[in-house]
Amino acid sequence: MKLVRANRVCLAVLAGSLLFCSLATAQPGEAPASQRPVLSATPVEAAGSSTKLTFASLGAYQPLHLRGPDDTRTINVGVRLDRVVTAATLRLRYTYSPALVFSLSHLKVSINGEAVATVPFDAQHAGQLQTRDIALDPRFLTDFNQLNVQLIAHYTLDHCEDPESSALWADVSPTSEILLDTVPLRLPSDLSLLPAPFFDRRDPERLQLPFVLPASPDNGTLESAGVLASWFGELADYRQARFSTTTQLPTDSHAVVVGTVSQLPAGLTLPTVNGPMLIVADNPAAADKKLLIVTGRTDAEVKQAADALVLGKAAMSGTQAEVEQVDVGPARKPYDAPRWLPIGKPIAFKQLVDDPSQLQVMGSRPDAIRLNLHVPADLYSWSGQGVPIDLKYRYTAPTVQNNSALSISINDQLVKSLRLPPAKSEDGQGQLRLPVLGGADSRTADLLDIPAFRVGSSNQLQLKFSLDSQKTGLCQGVAQNPVRAAVDPDSTVDFSHFVHYARMPNLAYFANSGFPFTRYADLSETAVVVPAHPAPQDLEALLTVLGHMGQWTGFPALRVQVVRPGQLQQVQGKDLLVIGDSASAVLPAAWRGVLPLTIAADSNGQVTRTAFSVKEYWRHGVHVSEGSARLGESGPIAALLGFELPGSKGRSVVAMTATSAARLPDLLDALDKSDLVAQLQGDVALVRGGRVESMRVGETYVVGYVPWYAQVWGRAIRHPILLGVLGAIGGLLLAIAAFTALQELSARRRGI
Repeated sequence: MKLVRANRVCLAVLAGSLLFCSLATAQPGEAPASQRPVLSATPVEAAGSSTKLTFASLGAYQPLHLRGPDDTRTINVGVRLDRVVTAATLRLRYTYSPALVFSLSHLKVSINGEAVATVPFDAQHAGQLQTRDIALDPRFLTDFNQLNVQLIAHYTLDHCEDPESSALWADVSPTSEILLDTVPLRLPSDLSLLPAPFFDRRDPERLQLPFVLPASPDNGTLESAGVLASWFGELADYRQARFSTTTQLPTDSHAVVVGTVSQLPAGLTLPTVNGPMLIVADNPAAADKKLLIVTGRTDAEVKQAADALVLGKAAMSGTQAEVEQVDVGPARKPYDAPRWLPIGKPIAFKQLVDDPSQLQVMGSRPDAIRLNLHVPADLYSWSGQGVPIDLKYRYTAPTVQNNSALSISINDQLVKSLRLPPAKSEDGQGQLRLPVLGGADSRTADLLDIPAFRVGSSNQLQLKFSLDSQKTGLCQGVAQNPVRAAVDPDSTVDFSHFVHYARMPNLAYFANSGFPFTRYADLSETAVVVPAHPAPQDLEALLTVLGHMGQWTGFPALRVQVVRPGQLQQVQGKDLLVIGDSASAVLPAAWRGVLPLTIAADSNGQVTRTAFSVKEYWRHGVHVSEGSARLGESGPIAALLGFELPGSKGRSVVAMTATSAARLPDLLDALDKSDLVAQLQGDVALVRGGRVESMRVGETYVVGYVPWYAQVWGRAIRHPILLGVLGAIGGLLLAIAAFTALQELSARRRGI
């Protein structure tokens, strides 16, 4: 890709502006311990705002369990690039042991290595949940910050203590909060800052980014907006993203403007547009907000500008850049999404972490070593085998047998616990091959011998060392040096014997990983059907779902195709994602015979008739019944449907529909919440009032391929008694054949 005519901005460097709120209070001779990098930005005369960040929103979903005489936990806190902190408060909610010596025990709070406060303990409040507000000096807060909470605990005045004593504990609640008062900064209009401020990786909250689109966007404009939405979804990752749409410039947020130059909103001051162009400009409707403008003279040029942005932002700077040429490269191959593990060969653990130090822990009760495993949803083991793990590990080996152990879990479900033997060599190492994924249909966990991966979602392998102290007498269990453990980076996990095979439709595949659409990371075999005149909720659903696709694959949807219902005949050999309410006619009348659900609604969006036969029914993720039933629904409702594309073999349709466009965001809410995602199954999922009811209505079909001998063997191993009977019969027939052959051979010899 080549970018030319990039106009640089002349910036007035205000070196002290970023610290105007903190340096004014500095004492003579005192310097801030750390400070944000100085940018050419100016404070905005606008009202400040307060942000409340819970520990849970910062990744500490469970209580921080502090154990022993000296234990520390870390919380990462980010501050947006376009905000400056003027005041900060830590609202700490904690509980501590009533068996401590309170004059010696306390919590120590530090930011980026600087001690900022201590929290003393007393007997009056021991064992009770306490709340304490701690004022934090904003000068210590940078873009990325580490907040450490350290327990200093003693239960006796003697010189020796048992560091493993159960009396040494304190818990910090995940409802603890960090309160930040901030004022906005007006950043320079510079492409080199992208993706900030539209997406800021320092911000732990969900990305809320509006798109400004023409009043009647055509397919090309929607494809360009979809590419950008998938890119922002990829960047947001675990934070998730939601993209609203509007035709007017927002007055309270940054925004992305997409369209040809003739379709852009009034009030924008733009340079001459002679081709595909990317522009960062001030939002005239909001003093401290920015606009990312993706434009050109034609839809094709707008698409070129969007592709250039998601593929090559490192080459851009200044307020604007005109794209002369962009090459999106060859089409992606199946299952090569950057965030999915390759299944053709063993994968070393060092490929699953950013740094080998993440495979090492210290202390007798350290946190688990966590490895994220993203895999395609349609993995199938025809032989019934699990996933082999070659696990090599080292630890501070005890000199005698004790309770030291290594626990292996998948998604917090225990797979196996290994007792760590005493030292037989200097490093105490072990090797293990472990099956951790059953090869049966992963639709329900009870079909598996061991806990299974959630289909197509972000799976986590957890390795937790528990290294017991070697106490043989009073005061002899005091550790002089902390014990250590490590997993060898050359340990491997191997999916190579798996094949791609899935019984469809299965909405769990779509809700957890976007399958089958994400089979190609660039969505080259996906077409999205939207109404001829889409409502804002239709467009929000389109962009938000494509954002999820980018999150799942780690790659923008460069080749997604957007069509209208009247253009379905032009779409061949693709899976379809259909978005629209019951009145939008996005589901053709010719499909009525194969639809698992038909919603008929009146002008007020009330259901007048919804009835269907049910073969399998799940409620809140639990299988309730089998057989035949008929259910009737009434009132506003949203539904997620899955079925085979009529007239095709193995092509899938997923429809997001509702009684009215206003109900479509209910489906987006369900896709954002992990507890509701787990309930999306079968081929029909009804969403109403924050509840999900899933069922299987229609017939299933198969995508993927399993060899015939694998199919025979796979069915046989599911029926061991029948397999034994058939084996006995086969053995008997073989014995009869052998006996007959030997008799004939004997008769021939006697005849000679």
